[in-house]
Amino acid sequence: MTAKQILDSFSETLMRDERILSPQERELLMSLLQNSRAVSSSDPQTQSAVTAAIARSVGETVAQRAFTLLGSSIVEQILARSGMPAGTEETLFAATVEARAPQPPNPVKAPQPPNPVKAPQPPNPAPAPGPKAPQPPNPTPPPGPKAPQPPNPSRPTAPQPPNALHPQHDPRPLSVPVQQAGEPSHVDASSSVGVLDLPEMVRAQCVVLDEFLAPQELEELVSYTLQREAEFQSSELVSPSGEPGMIDYDHRRSRVLMDLGKHEEIILDRIRGVLPRVLDQLGIEQFPVTQVEAQITASNDGDFFRAHSDDSEEVIASRRLTFVYFFHSEPRPFEGGELRLHDSRREGGLQISSGTYQTVVPQQNQIVFFPCSLLHEITPVECRSRAFADSRFTLNGWLHK
Repeated sequence: MTAKQILDSFSETLMRDERILSPQERELLMSLLQNSRAVSSSDPQTQSAVTAAIARSVGETVAQRAFTLLGSSIVEQILARSGMPAGTEETLFAATVEARAPQPPNPVKAPQPPNPVKAPQPPNPAPAPGPKAPQPPNPTPPPGPKAPQPPNPSRPTAPQPPNALHPQHDPRPLSVPVQQAGEPSHVDASSSVGVLDLPEMVRAQCVVLDEFLAPQELEELVSYTLQREAEFQSSELVSPSGEPGMIDYDHRRSRVLMDLGKHEEIILDRIRGVLPRVLDQLGIEQFPVTQVEAQITASNDGDFFRAHSDDSEEVIASRRLTFVYFFHSEPRPFEGGELRLHDSRREGGLQISSGTYQTVVPQQNQIVFFPCSLLHEITPVECRSRAFADSRFTLNGWLHK
């Protein structure tokens, strides 16, 4: 790999690192590109100029933040070895923006008026008959070896990290040693370097969408929830045998409402509208949704849900996508209740946290999507009033394949 290829790959990776560009900034970048292309779709030159200006601005920002995060010496050394002058890094980052930024759909073109009907034209007069002049044969190029064609240039694509939010290190001792004494390892014969047989790592990833419901829909959902306090029941767990109805206050504590009224169809209608884009961002293949589970969960002072995955038992193994919609009274009357998505590995049939995770802090009218297989938890809620109306509420559920 050449130095330029290394820097190109490096640029692509930085573009997807939330320490360089946050998820909100990436969403804004996509929106800017969509709007610029929609406005200037009739003028390719204007469209190209606007896109280039956006790319240059983002490229400069990425370069500055990368230098702050990593130090400029790394990039400068790569540039020096490749023979590229200083300052080229911002151009490369800008090129990465243009090439790798999310591509918006092609704008819908306005209908064009039908072509006017042309008046019939008189036929061309036929030429007078006569003998045809002899045509010279097509010249044949002299035989000779063909010039070799250069191969198509290729550039290694850096792995894309997930749509991360606030990656943190878990201070609790949840990580498991990769290799104990006496465990086997294998040796790469090409490099004679010992390589550990690592368990496959499952990286935390999610998609977060803000302002998911209309203000009136949100207001009606809050009112509906508060009016049905008496109908909420203690949250249950699915037992290893697949039987529902097991309550374990050491693993989960909250209350749920299974009857969502009209709000179930409202939220599912919104989810259907964004599902293709969500699955694409998560790298999940499109699938037919055969079943949907949905509930409203109320979490009050001291309530929590320890680390788990949503498809761990056979009876729920067909779950593919989890959604969590946050709503609550204003101003927010509680603290905590954060959603933590863990990086994990499977060992001995168990899903074990690697010790690192992403945190999603509940925000009004916000929805989060993530694969059901991810290890996740809800941190304890702090609600001083302990009033039901001050609870952390979610409308959450699962899509089955």
